Amino acid sequence: MNDPTALIVAAVVLVAATVFGLVRGRRDGRLRDGGRGDALRLSSGELGAALGERATLVQFSTALCSTCPGTRRLLAGVAAQTPGVRHVEIDAETRLDLVRRVEVMRTPTVLVLDRAGRVVRRASGAPTRADVVSAVELATAD
Repeated sequence: MNDPTALIVAAVVLVAATVFGLVRGRRDGRLRDGGRGDALRLSSGELGAALGERATLVQFSTALCSTCPGTRRLLAGVAAQTPGVRHVEIDAETRLDLVRRVEVMRTPTVLVLDRAGRVVRRASGAPTRADVVSAVELATAD
């Protein structure tokens, strides 16, 4: 067949998939602004644990998440090394109410809260240690 339509469609799909992969890879795990300004605050009652005196690292996880254990170790390590910072892990499968409220689309999702429970940074995917430390510094700045 001399019909180039199938070849053109395949090329367009390949380019679209490549662009999507590059954009997602660039954004994956990056801690960015909380997104809703002062509107999103979480209380200790909602989290099922006390907020940290200076900041709280909240991780939404699921049983099948392959990067969640590494993220757990990273956040727990930062919390252990930073006075007044607490790590709270939430099972997204059992807390669908909170998942909907916070708009969790994938796991791990990490939220960095200030002492009042206001979301100052969030990441979808596994963040880097440097990004977490920087976000904690932002959350604890008075």
